Amino acid sequence: MAFFFNMDDARERTIAHMDLDTFFVSVERLMNSRLVGKPVIIGGMSDRGVVAGCSYEARTFGVHSAMPMKMARNLCSDAFFIRGDMEAYTKYSRLVTDVIAESAPLYEKASIDEHYIDITGMDRFFGCYKWTHELRERIIKNTGLPISFGMSVNKTVSKIATGVAKPNGEKEVKPFDTKAFLYPLSISKIPMLGDKTYQVLRSMGVCTIETLSNIPPEMMERLLGKNGLMLWKRANGIDHTPVIPYHEQKSMSHESTFEQDSIDVALMRDIIAKMTEKLGFQLRKQGKLTACISVKIRYSNFDTHTLQKNIPYTALDHQLTNTALELFNRLYQRRMLIRLIGVRLSHLVNGTQQLNLFEDTPEMISLYQAMDNIRIRYGPKAIRRAVCL
Repeated sequence: MAFFFNMDDARERTIAHMDLDTFFVSVERLMNSRLVGKPVIIGGMSDRGVVAGCSYEARTFGVHSAMPMKMARNLCSDAFFIRGDMEAYTKYSRLVTDVIAESAPLYEKASIDEHYIDITGMDRFFGCYKWTHELRERIIKNTGLPISFGMSVNKTVSKIATGVAKPNGEKEVKPFDTKAFLYPLSISKIPMLGDKTYQVLRSMGVCTIETLSNIPPEMMERLLGKNGLMLWKRANGIDHTPVIPYHEQKSMSHESTFEQDSIDVALMRDIIAKMTEKLGFQLRKQGKLTACISVKIRYSNFDTHTLQKNIPYTALDHQLTNTALELFNRLYQRRMLIRLIGVRLSHLVNGTQQLNLFEDTPEMISLYQAMDNIRIRYGPKAIRRAVCL
């Protein structure tokens, strides 16, 4: 098996990766200037809670995301501890996306706080680095949030460059400098390299990206499967993943048409709860979050009405179901026979349940993970909430 990488092909693309610095903390500081320059820790407020985000000042004490809050308190007892406000974070995330959407020819919203922008060919008209620098300045001016960017020939190198540029900086990696930039860095800088894989590679004496890049790809594939081959490619600066255009209307939905038109409100509420639970599972399975939920009703005379609500980014059933039922109660006012009902989730972004670590304890997240594992193994109907039976 042979692997080749043509650097001439890489020069055909220019990808910028923009990442908001300590996003949750930065938003909190906009709302409370007393937090500026101080150690700030965001997450569940009880000792059993988990850190969802922290400032650079707190990181100097050894605090990091996903750490138990009790440990964070022991390491940095003088920090400001904040439960977090997903509604505010969602609002500012949209503000940043709006600024990017006004100028970017092609962009992908990768998560609540990061974007990829394909500016291939911009050098012919304006200059890629200059254009991205000025976009970053507009984001800072319009939102007040610090943001960093990395620029290179592909997503992987750009994301790593952003990490090097932080905090609040810029880093361009020219095509011919790709290997010189990557090789001295720790393998921990490679995106999507998990803790277990990191430990496996470290046990083999692999510390730097250069060492990883020199391992035969066939060996990496035997050791770690497809993931091993992917890591080998990234260590060698190879990533042909496209920037996927972001559309606010990107959505998932589920509808149910009754065999006989119905006015059974209790039945319809149960069906909405079931549909919402199914969509929530699909979200989590795909590693996505939603920020908008819609409910649709079609009456027996084919009149169709919808109502939607913007919500903080989430993928948790109990939050989605409560909103869907609220919308149904507001929407169903005519007391006519209903032919069809539906639920739709939109404004989707990539993300995980770490965004919901403002719960006082991690038990809720663990419950969802356990239920999802059962569904994946035995089918989506293997387990349901009592309200959905």
